Amino acid sequence: MSESYPRMSARTRRFTLGVPRGFTISPDGGRVLFLRTQSGVDPVTCLWELDTETHVERLVVDPRKLADADEENLPPEEKARRERSREQAGGVVAYSADAEAALVAFALAGGLYLTEPATGRTRRIETAGAVIDPRLAPDGRSVAYVTGGALHVHDLASGRDRVLAAPESETVTYGLAEFIAAEEMDRMRGYWWAPGGDKLLVERADEAPVQQWFIADPANPDRPAVPQRYPAAGTPNARVELFVLGLDGSRVAVPFDDEYLATASWDSHALSIVTMPRGQKALRLFSVDPLTGASTLVREDTDPAWVDVFGGVPAHLDDGSLVWIAAQDGGNRLFVGDRAVTPPTLQVREVLDVDHDSVLFRASGGDPSEIQLWTWDGTSLLPVSTRSGVFSGRMSGGVGVLSEQTLDSEGVSTTVVRRDGMAIPVASLAERPGLDLRVSLGRSGRRELSTAVVLPSWYESGSGKLPVLMDPYGGPHAQRVLSSHNAYLGSQWFAEQGFAVVVADGRGTPGRGPAFERAVLDDLAGPVLEDQIDALQGVAEQYSGDLDLTKVAIRGWSFGGYLAALAVLRRPDVFHAAIAGAPVTDWRLYDTCYTERYLGHPDERPQVYDQSSLFGDAAKLERPLLLIHGLADDNVVAAHTLRLSSALLAAGRQHSVLPLSGVTHMTPQEVVAENLLLLQVDFLKRALEV
Repeated sequence: MSESYPRMSARTRRFTLGVPRGFTISPDGGRVLFLRTQSGVDPVTCLWELDTETHVERLVVDPRKLADADEENLPPEEKARRERSREQAGGVVAYSADAEAALVAFALAGGLYLTEPATGRTRRIETAGAVIDPRLAPDGRSVAYVTGGALHVHDLASGRDRVLAAPESETVTYGLAEFIAAEEMDRMRGYWWAPGGDKLLVERADEAPVQQWFIADPANPDRPAVPQRYPAAGTPNARVELFVLGLDGSRVAVPFDDEYLATASWDSHALSIVTMPRGQKALRLFSVDPLTGASTLVREDTDPAWVDVFGGVPAHLDDGSLVWIAAQDGGNRLFVGDRAVTPPTLQVREVLDVDHDSVLFRASGGDPSEIQLWTWDGTSLLPVSTRSGVFSGRMSGGVGVLSEQTLDSEGVSTTVVRRDGMAIPVASLAERPGLDLRVSLGRSGRRELSTAVVLPSWYESGSGKLPVLMDPYGGPHAQRVLSSHNAYLGSQWFAEQGFAVVVADGRGTPGRGPAFERAVLDDLAGPVLEDQIDALQGVAEQYSGDLDLTKVAIRGWSFGGYLAALAVLRRPDVFHAAIAGAPVTDWRLYDTCYTERYLGHPDERPQVYDQSSLFGDAAKLERPLLLIHGLADDNVVAAHTLRLSSALLAAGRQHSVLPLSGVTHMTPQEVVAENLLLLQVDFLKRALEV
């Protein structure tokens, strides 16, 4: 590797460029569409097709060959959508296919394009404005899209483009997922086609009740601040309504009482919506009559702490049986109809596909660091993946796509498996990191927490104690300890600089069941910090001659940044330096859905918010603390860091702040991403005097 790891990590978007993704299998299993850049350093995503008979891959769409494909002119709504989905590349980053996968629609630089994979013919469709989220009707006769907050439908035969729903004010949008849905419920869409292609279920979102904040760019004072509607904890959310809109001009309201529209689906068996009250202690599945808008309650799940929204459900088997995921008997279980078909010891993560009478899903067994693929074939559970690792996939027409990550191999390995069992590899063009990974996975501490210990490749055990760097995320809905090589690239690079890096998943993280996740109810500070200390002490016992507990640092981003700052503020006896990137510092400043799920409403439970805030601990700081924040961050806004800095200053506590001009929560900029790693190492070595 000719370039340094920090440079390569930045150029390759953490080695994700060149990895195939976004698979669609044709109903006959003969073709597989997917997205991939043309190299590991190429940020422009192309559309490809694999012929499962000939095993030949073919480039279908190369954005560079299309006129006016200027990524600099993306509409603001598309930039926001990419930020919510953590999209790091450009080009064709998403697409929609008809039911036969014979026609594909995609947006590129605000333009609407259609391509026929069989012929490679691609054409641009004239639209009323910059296009967001185009989606083909299942019959391939129409394509819908959003522009200027209005939902349009373009008839492909006649070329007629008409507005199906227009916003009544500047705060209203039709067909787009509101901020909370996209950021916290992984719902990236705001409309759903009927199977017959004659109607759509459409979200109407009105942000008028949501308070308005402003994201300024202090480095460029000549530029006006960007207004943003941000629903902070305890404040109003957007008003979300649903309508069934017909291509014949009909409009039918679909009323629901709950605060949140978690998801929706429309298949040949039912038009379904899933709603959740603001307190998030119930999840309700309704079947909707598209002619009248009347809803019938199909299922309701409740939990005294909170309910989880799972991906891929609701869905239906060919016979109409409901496919669902819910917590029961201590486990997140797969249901078919009213029956749980998985044991409570198998923690189901999400449903990936339903193919006739078979369900493909991801789940973890006794080891949460492994995420395996399973199928339910109507009578029994069958493992699809058999190796240790992290797996994902797709399934349609008896053909499967298997994506595999293991500790033993770099990157992602993807294979298409035909009906006859023949495996066809799909090439990954990702760059190789070139790091000699030295990681050990295990359990540590009183709670047997999932832990990874990463040592320098050159280190000889017992040759001298290493300073320790804790490298957690530590919060809900995310794991750091995974049986995947690329999960530890950053940690290994820090280890090569002379640290023993410890990564631990404590209470609140997924994979170990509902009770383990719900241990952070009413307290986002105490359990997560206790578990990092528990894991550190457990690892120190296992590596008694290798870790120097007089020199322990902690670094993290987002929730991990919160946890890092929390550690040096509350436990300076254990942690001697911290780097807090984009930290939440006061949960009153973070959004409604995430924060209230764990802490409730701030007006009703102010003491719970105070307990989890960092501000009350500002006067306790006695260790080096580096705060890093992107000034353009619209998720964890820079006010978090700035207000904590003000509190530290008022308390007379020395600290460092690194503001990143023009940088969002993702820090995708190449130079920024590279130098951030170098600056962090320099800070840690100076702070720990190593």
